[in-house]
Amino acid sequence: MQNRSILEYIVITLKGMAMGAADVVPGVSGGTIAFISGIYDELLESINAVNFKLFKVFKEEGFSKVWNLINGNFLLSLLLGIFISVVSLANLLSLLLEQHPILVWSFFFGLVVASVLYVGKQINRWKIGTIFSLVLGVLIAYFITQLQPAVGASPTTFYLILSGALAICAMILPGISGAFILVLLGMYQVVLTAVHELELGKIFLIGIGAVIGLLSFSRVLKYILEKYRNSTLALLTGFIIGALNKIWPWKEVLETIEIDDKIIVLKEKSISPFRYNGDNLLFYAIALAILGFLLILILEKWGKHQVK
Repeated sequence: MQNRSILEYIVITLKGMAMGAADVVPGVSGGTIAFISGIYDELLESINAVNFKLFKVFKEEGFSKVWNLINGNFLLSLLLGIFISVVSLANLLSLLLEQHPILVWSFFFGLVVASVLYVGKQINRWKIGTIFSLVLGVLIAYFITQLQPAVGASPTTFYLILSGALAICAMILPGISGAFILVLLGMYQVVLTAVHELELGKIFLIGIGAVIGLLSFSRVLKYILEKYRNSTLALLTGFIIGALNKIWPWKEVLETIEIDDKIIVLKEKSISPFRYNGDNLLFYAIALAILGFLLILILEKWGKHQVK
């Protein structure tokens, strides 16, 4: 475990808040924020340190040794930031997306475009396999954005656990949004409501799934990043590019359904802002996209400074 000052742990908490804010929004990945802010590798390393061997370590050497092995101060600071954002921003972002969708998506579109450039430039050698991984990532992510969200009855216990596991796997992947996976599973509004209204039963089951998904998938991700880093980064870059379709600000709604007096969009397509039926808010949208783009550049420089 690294020796850090109080100020450094506060900075990690702020990075966690940025990750949490990103994870709440369908189309933006908290993993991308972790990557850009320079804590991605340490995050995977810390998660992978959590295993059944810790029980033996705890029995023989005590809690402090276990805490050091899992980089506990780092994880606690990061999770605190994520928790603060999810609890405080879940309802606000849901409201903003409902009332000002073009402006919100424009800001996040700028964030994600900058993320493409950042993650892509981490690839230090391009080969046929790397290019193939990039194209494959684009196709997979684009296909996912075209899937129709699930709607229907109240989720079962198993479905809540499964949703938590799948969403957390997506959340730690740069480019794939865990919130969007929840949208596809028909669970996004369920989770937002559970967090906002503190429905502890649902939160517990989703959390169990998240722990299962996190501890299993992080090991796979760490392995392929170590063995096939360039190809994996190319695949992740492709994921981010393919996901841009989902967060394009101007949409034409093709199909909706009404559930509990709420209109749920089942199918929509990206269109030109000049074909948008209504005020396209083009000037403000461009300004917010530029702001989002610049924010990632600032985060990148901040991340590099923190690593030094």
